[in-house]
Amino acid sequence: RVLEEEITAYLEAGTYECTDKRNGYRNGYKPRTLKTRVGRLELMVPKDREGRFQTELFERYQRNEKALTLAIMEMYIQGVSTRKVKKITEELCGLEISRSQVSHLSKGLDEEIALWRSRPLKKAYPYLVVDARYEHIRSGFHVTSQGILLVVGISEDGHRELLGVWHADSENEQSWTDVFRELKERGLKGVEYVVSDDHSGLV
Repeated sequence: RVLEEEITAYLEAGTYECTDKRNGYRNGYKPRTLKTRVGRLELMVPKDREGRFQTELFERYQRNEKALTLAIMEMYIQGVSTRKVKKITEELCGLEISRSQVSHLSKGLDEEIALWRSRPLKKAYPYLVVDARYEHIRSGFHVTSQGILLVVGISEDGHRELLGVWHADSENEQSWTDVFRELKERGLKGVEYVVSDDHSGLV
C-alpha cells in the first residue's frame, strides 16, 4: 500500500484516473528484496513507463531500522532483559525479534566499544579529570551496581575528550593503578595536572 501511494503521488494520478496533472503512466511491477534484521521481505515495486520512479521506502526503512536498533541497544544497556526487549518491540512495532537477535545486536555494540576503549592516544593531555560513579551493570544474566571509573583528557588546545571508561568492584588504589597503566600503554603523555575528588584510591 505504501508503494502504491508513492507512485500515485509521483504520477499525480491514481490508476485509470483521468486528470490534466498526470505525470506519466504505470508500467507493471518489479520484484525487490528488502533485507531486515528479522528476515527478508519480498516486495513488488511499481514502475512507470519512463523508468524514473524511485521508491523512498528502502531509505526510510534503513533510517527507522537504525533508530530501532539503537533503541534496542539502549534498553539492553539499561539492564532490560532480552525477553522484555523482545516483548516491547512486538507490542510497539509489530516486529518479532528473537532474544538471540537482541543478544547479537548487543554483541556488535560490545565489539565497537572494545575498539574505542583500546584506541591509541596520539595527542598530549596536560590535564586529566578523573572521577568515579556507580551504575547498574549487566553481568551475565544479572544486573548489579558497580563502580564506573572515568578519565577525561584536556589537550593543549583546550579540547576535552573522554579517554576511557572502566568498571571496577571498588575505587581502590589497585583499580586506579590499572586504569593509569592502561592509559600509559595506549600512549598517554604530557600530563601535568590531575583533578579529582577525594577518592581514597587516588590520594
